[in-house]
Amino acid sequence: MRPQLVILLAALLAGPSLGGCVYRMNIQQGNYLEPKTIDQLQVGMTRTQVRYLLGTPMVPDAFDRDRWDYLYYLRKGRLKSPEQRQITVFFEEDKVARIERGDDTMKPGEKPDPLRQPEPIRPTAPT
Repeated sequence: MRPQLVILLAALLAGPSLGGCVYRMNIQQGNYLEPKTIDQLQVGMTRTQVRYLLGTPMVPDAFDRDRWDYLYYLRKGRLKSPEQRQITVFFEEDKVARIERGDDTMKPGEKPDPLRQPEPIRPTAPT
């Protein structure tokens, strides 16, 4: 009878300490774009070339056909802050006119800086 009591007592003591060991799945949404893929994006590319390189945008704009938004969100576990990125491609006459990565804009003829991390998406205040 004593060994059963010891096992029961050990289980009761171990239960609450193991309660905090809950696995939280990573949550990924949007278009994941590798930096080397983004670096291949250039002003003057056609819509077909952009779609082949980056894929179909997750957020189609019904009011502006000349703007494609690629959004990315990744939350690892429970304690880390989420990683958020935004890339916007603007077209004129079915060719890339400019590219925005977060808060910066690439002008025609510019190459993206491969060492620069994209700016996080900032929430906008409701109007």
